[in-house]
Amino acid sequence: MNATTKTIRAAAIQLDAPLGDTDQFLADSERLVLAAIKDGAEWVILPEFFSTGMGFDPRISASAPGADGAPTALLARLAAQHGVQVGGSALVRDADDHVRNGFFLFGPDGLAGRHDKDLPTMWENALYVGGSDPGRLQVDGLSVGVALCWELMRSQTVARLGGEVDLVVGGSGWWSLPEWPLLDGAERRNLARANAAPATFARHLGAPVIHAAHAGRIDCDFLGTPLRYRGRLEGGAQICDADGQVLAFRARDEGAGFVVADLPLTRRPATYASDRFWLQRRGWVATAAWHYHNRVGRRFYERTHQARIKQDAR
Repeated sequence: MNATTKTIRAAAIQLDAPLGDTDQFLADSERLVLAAIKDGAEWVILPEFFSTGMGFDPRISASAPGADGAPTALLARLAAQHGVQVGGSALVRDADDHVRNGFFLFGPDGLAGRHDKDLPTMWENALYVGGSDPGRLQVDGLSVGVALCWELMRSQTVARLGGEVDLVVGGSGWWSLPEWPLLDGAERRNLARANAAPATFARHLGAPVIHAAHAGRIDCDFLGTPLRYRGRLEGGAQICDADGQVLAFRARDEGAGFVVADLPLTRRPATYASDRFWLQRRGWVATAAWHYHNRVGRRFYERTHQARIKQDAR
């Protein structure tokens, strides 16, 4: 993208539906995708977990459809009927009986490709396993990278995509810290990191980013503790150019909706941050939760998976 810079009309969707209410999530997704297309969008991106939302609720993993289920069928239909690119991620159960967080991008002619999020984040470990694909898709002469939530936070994602892509698509289901008084300051910093992650990633990668998101409240069990988690999803649907300039942004308090912008697909040299794991520094609360919930979540998933295999064998 040097001599002539291509520009696309891009939209990022923000959802706000009750955790696990697939019917409402899919209905809201279709309504907002159609509204974005009416606004001229050629590329429309839904967030990760666009069919369920994200919280520690094992039912959304247990009921995960196959890769050809209702969530991907919706993406395929909208792309084919309206001649656009439509993508988003959902929990899907693959032929090996494992659940993954798969991002699917569909165009008018069908599936352009899939990326499985590489490292589940905290309690996500209890619900699915990670993938190992490079997350690079070829679409109409463009090299398109995929990055989901905390993939946008890590140096290894820059190493995976840097210098290789003209555009990054993806989204987040980034949740707040628990609503405990002593965490107010840490939560303000957490929200700031969530909002800054796509633009920070775009600057490091040197490629534009279409980032979809979730807003709304969460009330669920708190993995590995007897406590109840009450918090919210941080929102921040946005479109950023290759220099990290935010062209359109939707805050969490704006709830469900979408942002749209004319996005130049300019590729810059990547700026590697290989001296550290994270592109943004994290606080001690997030660091502790990351290590604890990753470990506890993986054990929970393995127990659940083995129990399912034994039940299916009966």
